Amino acid sequence: MLIKEGLAEVEISDETKISKKLEVFYNPVMKHNRDISVLLLSAVPDKEMQIADIMAGTGIRSIRFAKELPEGKIKYLAVNDYSSSERIKANMARNGLPDMNVFSQDANLFLLNSKGFDYIEVDPFGTPNPFLDSSILRLARNGILAVTATDTSALAGSSRTACTRKYWAKPLKNELMHELGLRILIRKVQLIGAQYEKALLPIYSYSKDHYMRAYFRCEKGRQKADEIMKEHRYFLYDLPDLSCAEVPKPGHEYAGPLWTGQLWDPKLAKAVCDSYRGEDKELMSFLGVIAEEAQIPSVGFYDIVKLAKIRKVKVKKIEPLLSSTCKRTHFLGWGLRSTGPPF
Repeated sequence: MLIKEGLAEVEISDETKISKKLEVFYNPVMKHNRDISVLLLSAVPDKEMQIADIMAGTGIRSIRFAKELPEGKIKYLAVNDYSSSERIKANMARNGLPDMNVFSQDANLFLLNSKGFDYIEVDPFGTPNPFLDSSILRLARNGILAVTATDTSALAGSSRTACTRKYWAKPLKNELMHELGLRILIRKVQLIGAQYEKALLPIYSYSKDHYMRAYFRCEKGRQKADEIMKEHRYFLYDLPDLSCAEVPKPGHEYAGPLWTGQLWDPKLAKAVCDSYRGEDKELMSFLGVIAEEAQIPSVGFYDIVKLAKIRKVKVKKIEPLLSSTCKRTHFLGWGLRSTGPPF
């Protein structure tokens, strides 16, 4: 079956049910994931990048990179998948890219046998944990690491023991669960980076559908890695107060330890939004909300329905509450990101 996405046309399996049992699959829900990766790479100033798509599946993301990124952005594009290299080659040829560098290796071995990359795409089925060490080892100075996690039941608090086991942190299952889960994921990636004296700073992050996604810029040096580690604290939940602390406090609900720094580079968030020229209204709105909330350096946000009950006030619309210090958040339709309670 042939499908089109962006400027790519690829052949996919006729199987419509997505499962890790399939050798390779195309997940239409992840289209926005791929859209944003194209937009972000287009927005960053980097040129002549060496890019690795280590679990390429059908090859659609790499094909879109090759066909949609600005001229001069890519120096070398490596497309790897353990089980679908022949399908990738066929899809590359279908898109007029017959000479692409296609590999069929275990993702970790592929990375460890390489000399390194400026951009590494880690988009597995489930947790990214098995691929973090090798990806970070082969991430170049000032390179970008893109990490997807689809095991949201652990990160968002439905399976607390799984989160503790896999991400070394306690989640919190409430209206903040997706932001806190994203921050837990970020911390885990940063801890692996710190082992190799690499500071991984989030430049663009979000939670959508069934997955969480973070892009990191890599800086080398033990002091820079130590500075990142100082932002690993606990989030304390005691509405209307939201705060962070070095240790949990008795009587408080809490999550963590987790990343308590910024989730975005505000200038990049705006550039990603401004660079979108498509007609997908859902994606346009999503990017716009992120660009707005990236201006507010807060950890957590306020569920205005829950806050209104505590304050014993009526709130009919969000719009009158919006200001330069109070913005919508993409994590919750009726949530507001603010440096303090919006009312």
